[in-house]
Amino acid sequence: MFGIDDIYWVLINSVVSFIYLFIISKLLGKKQIAQLEFIDYAVGISLGSIAAEWATKTDAPFYYYLIAMSIYFLLAYLVAIIGRKTTFLKRIMKGKPSTLIYEGKIIYENLNKCKIDVNDLLSMLREKDYFDIGDVAYAIFEPSGDISVLPKGNQKPVVIEDLTAKPKVEEPSLMNVIVVDGAISKSGLDEINRDKSWLFRSLKLKSKKDLKNILLATYDDKDGTFDVHYKKD
Repeated sequence: MFGIDDIYWVLINSVVSFIYLFIISKLLGKKQIAQLEFIDYAVGISLGSIAAEWATKTDAPFYYYLIAMSIYFLLAYLVAIIGRKTTFLKRIMKGKPSTLIYEGKIIYENLNKCKIDVNDLLSMLREKDYFDIGDVAYAIFEPSGDISVLPKGNQKPVVIEDLTAKPKVEEPSLMNVIVVDGAISKSGLDEINRDKSWLFRSLKLKSKKDLKNILLATYDDKDGTFDVHYKKD
């Protein structure tokens, strides 16, 4: 059971740990959540966990927690300094960007290295307002966990020079995903009123092994074209 003295200690420890955590966060510098790299995230979680334990534990000396938080702070600060000075060590500790889409084609090996599947990639592209993978020329997965996208020429944002020409307005439409990671999307085929036999004929698939080699296949119902990405060419 907590006594009145324990309650006072919890109150005091909570305030002191909050202040100390605030000071450390200021010293480490400001970053938006999307800009946090894995090491920053891990350090933040660890510091918060130590501060929370400090606030509620009354049987351990307070300087234990001060020392632990200070060590985490110094290590994080050291990593930041080394990262600014040495590119090689920065790549080891913080990682490096990975190209997921190159010249309009998905790089399957890099997807595996980043532990990302096709649905994750499509979701990240939609968050960047690219609902059709055919509009993307390059996509780079950053160490922060965010994705940077360079669209194809006809999908780039409008600039002043473009305003002299009359734009051709087309009705937007979602791409029809018909194969994802070697599996046929039944809902995708139903959407375009096609069946499995049509898919095999259209993509010239001879067996299920050929199907398994397809990472992603989409179909444009307007002009009847496919956009196919293979695991191995």
